[in-house]
Amino acid sequence: MLKQRIITALLLAPLALWGLFGLEGQAFALFTGVVIGIAAWEWARLSGLQRVGQVVFPGTVLVMLFTAWQQPHLLHQALWLGLAWWALALFFVITYPRTATLWRCSSRRIFMGLFVLIPAWAGFVLLREQGWFWLLYVLLIAWVADIFAYFAGRAFGKHKLAPAVSPGKSWEGVAGGLVGTSLLALLASFWQNFGISQFLLLLLITLVITAVSVLGDLTESLVKRESGMKDSSNLLPGHGGFMDRIDSLTSAVPLFALLLLNLAGDLL
Repeated sequence: MLKQRIITALLLAPLALWGLFGLEGQAFALFTGVVIGIAAWEWARLSGLQRVGQVVFPGTVLVMLFTAWQQPHLLHQALWLGLAWWALALFFVITYPRTATLWRCSSRRIFMGLFVLIPAWAGFVLLREQGWFWLLYVLLIAWVADIFAYFAGRAFGKHKLAPAVSPGKSWEGVAGGLVGTSLLALLASFWQNFGISQFLLLLLITLVITAVSVLGDLTESLVKRESGMKDSSNLLPGHGGFMDRIDSLTSAVPLFALLLLNLAGDLL
């Protein structure tokens, strides 16, 4: 398993870095659109759709992405829809399994997928328009939070975060993730020569997005638990599927873009 993980990472990492930071404009939108399209296929599987549905749903998502690309104001609207969705997702995670009947059927899980995937793509596109730094920063938030949470959870984890959804996550792990991303905010502020007020604003946004990234992870775990699947697919040997790799980003990216573009003009 470890060998598979390493080989997959070595093969895909250069492609991912090239796509995320070497492409711009329409090419970047197409690259990330392909990733979202694959994730949509995985979401259709998690939702219990059969073969026809597993083709129709990704196709529908791609048409919606193309429409949004043609009408840029829709990208910003998608971020606000993402905010509304993740507030609802928080409710579903907190109240699981009592409220699972509200979204358990395939049609409602598919509808959920639209709000998970489309705002994420819009966030990627809008952040890339600001240059490479802020896109890299939000990716680092998710990665640093995950790494610090893993080691803090292993060392100190005693209090379960959401045992009904993901028994392995702990409050101590979340605290470790917040410590790690706080250090990230400090380093980024030095890099950007931010003043104290700018650093505090970035720190606040970073802590919020760190918590939000955990929600993205838990939401996919929620759907996988209902579907009875451990991974969203086996497309990435040793790593599961694309959704398993981007679950925290589906929440972190659109909400980071929303905060940065609407409330943090001093940082741009």
